[in-house]
Amino acid sequence: MSLISRSNLFDFDRFFDTAPMRNLSKEIASPLVDIKEKDGHYEISAELPGIKKEDIHVHVHNGVLSIEAETSDENTEEKDGKVIRKERYSGKVMRSFTLGNNVNESDISANFEDGVLTLSVPKEAPEKPQARRIDIG
Repeated sequence: MSLISRSNLFDFDRFFDTAPMRNLSKEIASPLVDIKEKDGHYEISAELPGIKKEDIHVHVHNGVLSIEAETSDENTEEKDGKVIRKERYSGKVMRSFTLGNNVNESDISANFEDGVLTLSVPKEAPEKPQARRIDIG
């Protein structure tokens, strides 16, 4: 069996072979996220496919929540043959969010299942402004 080149106008393989491509393994990518506001908390879901739980780091510093993860590119060329095309991302992903004033940072929880990191960020009850009398001097 041999590979036969196609000369079809809609040949996507040929289009991607000739189009200028970026080397995605050297860039920092942002994971796709969904943010939902629920009764007592915010829920942030981030897609992190192909990343192991132990390679994910979530930090809160100065009111900024950061998600960082890194996936390494295994060198499969030696044991599995020549790589013809590599489209899967390998490298570092990072995303940050400013939490604001009505969030309880100490009670943030995280769960990672099926390539999706889900963070639960509890809201604090907003403080009611207190009225005070200002004396005129």
